Amino acid sequence: MVHYVMRRLAGAIVTLFVIVTIAFFLIRVAPGGPFDRERPLEAKVRANLEAAYHLDEPVWRQYAYYLEGLVQGDLGPSFIYRDFTVGELFMQGLPVSVELGGSALLLAFLVGTGLGTFAALRQNRPGDYSVMTLAAFGITVPNFVVAPLLTLLFALWLGWLPAGGWGGGALANKILPIVSLALPQVAIIARLTRGSMIEAMRSHHIRTARANGLPARVIVFVHAFRGAVLPVVSYMGPAAAALLTGSVVIETIFGIPGIGRYFVQGALNRDYTLVMGTVVVIAVFVIVFNLLVDLIYAALDPRVRYG
Repeated sequence: MVHYVMRRLAGAIVTLFVIVTIAFFLIRVAPGGPFDRERPLEAKVRANLEAAYHLDEPVWRQYAYYLEGLVQGDLGPSFIYRDFTVGELFMQGLPVSVELGGSALLLAFLVGTGLGTFAALRQNRPGDYSVMTLAAFGITVPNFVVAPLLTLLFALWLGWLPAGGWGGGALANKILPIVSLALPQVAIIARLTRGSMIEAMRSHHIRTARANGLPARVIVFVHAFRGAVLPVVSYMGPAAAALLTGSVVIETIFGIPGIGRYFVQGALNRDYTLVMGTVVVIAVFVIVFNLLVDLIYAALDPRVRYG
C-alpha cells in the first residue's frame, strides 16, 4: 500500500503542476489587471506598484517567481488586501470553511444514508416515494434559494436563530449555514444510497445471510450497507473538497469569513495571487480526498486491490 500511495502522490505533484500552469496563464490572458481602476492611477504610482509585484517583467519570469514561491509554501502577497499575504488570508478563512463544510458533509452523510436506506427497505411504498420526492426537491432547488428561505423562517419570523454572521463560531450562527449547505448533498446521497442498497439487498451473499437466519438488522447494517455505501464514498471525495474549501454562495449570504468569497473577489479584482492561491488549495483538497476515497474504497471492498 505504501508504494501505491507514493505513486499516487508522485502523480498528484504532476497534476498540481499542470493545474497551476494552466490557471496561471489563463488568468493572465483575461483582460484587465489588479491596478486598473475607474480613475486610473498616476503613471509613476502604477509603475512602482507593478515593479513591486514583478508585473513589469515578462510573464514567463513571473511564472518562475510564482513556482519558486509555491515550492517554498509562499502563495505570494494579495493585490487587493495590501496588508496581508494570501497565506495569511487563508490561515484566517480556511479553518472557518473547513469547520462549516466538514459539519455539512457529516450531516449530509448521516441523514442521506439514513434516508436512502429507509427508502430502499420500503421500495415502491409511500415511505420510498416520500423520500425520493424530498430528494428530487433538494437536488433541483439550489441553496441560494433555500438559504434565504430558511433565514426568513427561522431568523426573521420565528426569531430562533441569527440571520447571519459567524459570531465567533457560536452554534446558533452555524446551524442555518450548515443546513443550507448540507441539504443538496443529503438529497444526492439519499438517492445514491437507495439505488445501491436495493441492489445490495438482491445480491447472493444477502440471500445466503437470510437463509442462515441472521437478524434483519445485521443483514442490513453489517452486510448490505458495506456494499451500498461504496457509491457514496466515491461521490464524497470531490464533494468533500468542494465543501471544505468554502461555498461562495453560503458564505456570502450568511456573511461568513471563509475562503469561498476570496475566489470571487480575487477574480473580480484581478488579484492574481489570490485566485491562484484558491486554485491551489482546491486542487490539493481534490487530490487528497480522491486518494483517501481510493484507500477507503479498497478497505470496504476486498475485491479492490492496490494496483
